[in-house]
Amino acid sequence: MFSLKGKSAIITGGGSGIGKAISVLFAAQGAHVHIVELNSESGEIVAGEIRSNGGQASVHSCDVSDQQKVVALFKGIEKIDILVNNAGIAHVGKADTTSAEDFERVYNVNVKGAYNCLFAAIPIMKSLGGGAIVNLASIAAIVGLSDRFAYSMSKGAIYAMTLSVAKDYLGHNIRCNSISPARVHTPFVDGFIAKNYPGKEDEMFDKLSKSQPIGRMAKPDEVASMALYLCSDEASFLTGCDYPVDGGFIKLNT
Repeated sequence: MFSLKGKSAIITGGGSGIGKAISVLFAAQGAHVHIVELNSESGEIVAGEIRSNGGQASVHSCDVSDQQKVVALFKGIEKIDILVNNAGIAHVGKADTTSAEDFERVYNVNVKGAYNCLFAAIPIMKSLGGGAIVNLASIAAIVGLSDRFAYSMSKGAIYAMTLSVAKDYLGHNIRCNSISPARVHTPFVDGFIAKNYPGKEDEMFDKLSKSQPIGRMAKPDEVASMALYLCSDEASFLTGCDYPVDGGFIKLNT
């Protein structure tokens, strides 16, 4: 089950964290994985790991916020069966403490970046007779989180775009779903805590872990497993839905 043999998959931000876990798992299931990374060095490390285990992986250095570069890259790949819009950045701030520059930076990567990839991939998927798209949203798209104004905006947009794309391309056999993780323990999270809460790293890690009713953060592999299912033929009846991988955060917090 859940074979991706013969399929070509683009994973943005596939060189670290959740994106790395998705890249490694999809390759293990038979896909030719195309890792799109601003930092190609991290992508090459993941690709090397994939190849050493007998998988297929290519690395492409690209800024997803640049539409012309994204379109040119995707045309060069030609065969796109799967798109995972994973690339994203975070930001701490409220509406009145978020600068215009920071707001635009988050928007350009998280929202415009996903749009650019959809804009480039969908015509190719249409020409091939279909495809599967997974967008990485967040619990921030569904519930209110403190000090996450710009980030929440961006993930709310991802959630809405998922529904729009799913509706518009029903007749083209293109499925589009989103995943909304709660906190996931990645090197990015460790760096994020160190940057924004210096001297309180252990305290903040414990606090963020316990904000999930299940009592811990998710592992990247757990999000990757959901992405694999949604992109596999076994999920052929699923489109236009969001899947919280959240340890009970949305429904069980009181």
